[in-house]
Amino acid sequence: MSTFTDRHASKIRGVLSCFDRVVLTGTLPDLCHADAMARFLGARQIRLFDYPRFAEPFREELRTHAERLAAAHGLTIEFIRRKTFRKEDRIKQLLAPRGDHPGLVHIFSAMEPCPSFKPWHDKGSGKTFLRSTEAKCLHYYFYFIDRELGLCYLRVPTWAPFRLQFYCNGHAVLARELAKRKIAYTLLDNAFVECADWVRAQALADAWDPHRLHRHLDRIATTYCPVLRHFPAGVHWSCMQVEYATDVVFHRQAEFQPLYETLTHTAIHAAKPTHVATFLGRKLTGAYRDEVGNDFATRIQGTRIKHSMGWAAIKLYDKFGLIARVECTANDVTFFQHHRTVEHRDGTTEFKLAPVRKSIYSLPVLRELLGAATHRYLDFLAAIEDPRPGLRALEKIATPTHEGERRYRGFNLFHGPDLDLFRTILRGEFTISGFQARQLRGHLADLSGPQLSRCLKRLRTHGLIKKIGKRYKYYLTALGRTVATAALKLRELVIIPMLNQPVAA
Repeated sequence: MSTFTDRHASKIRGVLSCFDRVVLTGTLPDLCHADAMARFLGARQIRLFDYPRFAEPFREELRTHAERLAAAHGLTIEFIRRKTFRKEDRIKQLLAPRGDHPGLVHIFSAMEPCPSFKPWHDKGSGKTFLRSTEAKCLHYYFYFIDRELGLCYLRVPTWAPFRLQFYCNGHAVLARELAKRKIAYTLLDNAFVECADWVRAQALADAWDPHRLHRHLDRIATTYCPVLRHFPAGVHWSCMQVEYATDVVFHRQAEFQPLYETLTHTAIHAAKPTHVATFLGRKLTGAYRDEVGNDFATRIQGTRIKHSMGWAAIKLYDKFGLIARVECTANDVTFFQHHRTVEHRDGTTEFKLAPVRKSIYSLPVLRELLGAATHRYLDFLAAIEDPRPGLRALEKIATPTHEGERRYRGFNLFHGPDLDLFRTILRGEFTISGFQARQLRGHLADLSGPQLSRCLKRLRTHGLIKKIGKRYKYYLTALGRTVATAALKLRELVIIPMLNQPVAA
């Protein structure tokens, strides 16, 4: 089977796979959980009930630092009062006159939930300890343009344990790399519509180094969160949300739009739960308890299909009427699995299939796993777009076939005995355990024994059923189940309702 890009090679300008939205969490090992905070306070001989007094000076230090940065850059800290406020829209307004030169762009502040701790004394055991809880504190959003990472933001809470949140976009990172090497490109929003060297751009996208990213993150964190100097263990960076996109860029909208409309309307019906699991590199078993589903939405920008499975999803949508973007999103990267060395609690190690670690050093592994998911989806689109296999299967069912000198006519799934036959063999009690000729007689009273035997023979010669062993028990083949189910659904849900509509005089 030819791939999607092979089939439309003459219409395609280029193909590029790249990280898109990347959201990372920065935690302080010294304070990140209740026991760590208790040990930190104990080492400094601070009472657990003095935890609020311990955190107060850091809050004031962060507020003073934010005000100092705003004054140094001629900015005013903008407090967000409405939940519907979109920071991204405001940043776009500011960037239009400012340009994209490196530096601080804007500072937002907002009262938002944050993790915290509550001192607790257990009278039964006589022990005092900290409990994890949730509170609200002032957060600062520092939006800035980095020389190597492009437009980013760092979210800094003003209350311990100071859990940071960092955002960047892989397309912006790649744009900086292309500019550094003087490779011409055109970037609209977060998509490349033109590139002088697509192959080189792909190589640069694949070469994003997490070690280098780690150094950038530490530098950015100390710039906007100066209280980190009080905690010697530094910051541990982990993946909170990762998006990876494969863009198929077409030459002209007139060539892409009719194709895209066909793909979306077909894919939303053709993608079943088992397909979604396969796209995402998983197997759907009876033990799986999360939701699996499809969603079709019409947006101002165009249409979008989303196939979701638990904490992961794969989407297809168009950008600028010119790009087919397949995007895989991991809201919890441990959803994906790969073979790696696992260290057990007793110190032993084992190489086995295990969930992806949340560390930023898992980004190369995620690039492979999420990238493979997008390409599997493109292969799926290529299969449903090509009608030839389906036409061959349809012809096989409707065309008479021969076995030796005996001729067996094809099937008409919309009328008479053939329709009754398929309705019967699709009954629920025959789905798992199969059926025998004597079991069908109770549902097909109009057929004599010899007639029913000839029907079963026709089904077998057309490849719609198969016999198991010497038990004279039959099962529907994959082709038989697909054809029969599709034909009955088409008849009941489409053809009959359409014919039932009043005809204009």
